Amino acid sequence: MSAAVVGIGRRYLPRGWSDLGRQLVIWFGFFFVYQIVRGVADRDPTRAFENGLWVVALEEHVGRLFELSLQHLAESSRFLLLAVSWTYWLAEFPVLGLALLWVYLRRHEHFHRFRNWILLANVLGLLGYVLLPTAPPRMFANFGFDDVLQLVGGMNHGSGLVQLAANPYAAMPSLHAADAFIVGVSLAFICRRWWSKALWLLWPAWVWFSVMATANHFWLDCVAGLAVALIAAAIVHRRRLFHRPATA
Repeated sequence: MSAAVVGIGRRYLPRGWSDLGRQLVIWFGFFFVYQIVRGVADRDPTRAFENGLWVVALEEHVGRLFELSLQHLAESSRFLLLAVSWTYWLAEFPVLGLALLWVYLRRHEHFHRFRNWILLANVLGLLGYVLLPTAPPRMFANFGFDDVLQLVGGMNHGSGLVQLAANPYAAMPSLHAADAFIVGVSLAFICRRWWSKALWLLWPAWVWFSVMATANHFWLDCVAGLAVALIAAAIVHRRRLFHRPATA
């Protein structure tokens, strides 16, 4: 490695090139294994549709299919339709990856808890996909749901790369909801300007709206995703939560 490259590492990287490489191996290694396991965990359509119908029945018993109202709102505006569609595709790995990189470079003291919170929440979510495969709303056209991503065009769940890496019945819990909550709360806490804190606090609500408006998750999926994020937070931050400072 040249002296110039070493100098860049010392100047801009909190712990040098070796630690950055280690973090990249951890993250991309987890991503690779996660996608494989998620894609092959359970492709039983009958069971997934039964679970999806159970969610529909529960939501109708509680009140109504709230997601349909959000979808109709999104479909009333081409701009809003594009916004929720792109949010669905970008919220997970691009936004999540950039948030991890920013925290690593600029707020390194918070990085390991932030990373561990995300990793643990996704492991718990993966267990949910294995134990409770659930068809998403877009597969229930008979209830009035539209596959918004198909309507918009471009990349959708029928695209080759998506089909290769994704389990189509991985709706419960919503890791879009879990990860958006983790990113939003963490960056709101870490950022220093009030307006950036406010924007990041709004981020989870916007992502939840987007995944429901695009018929990719039921609101119950989002509630389960939030529960996963909170359970992971309690485990990762348990020392801080239960630590009591000594008194004189």
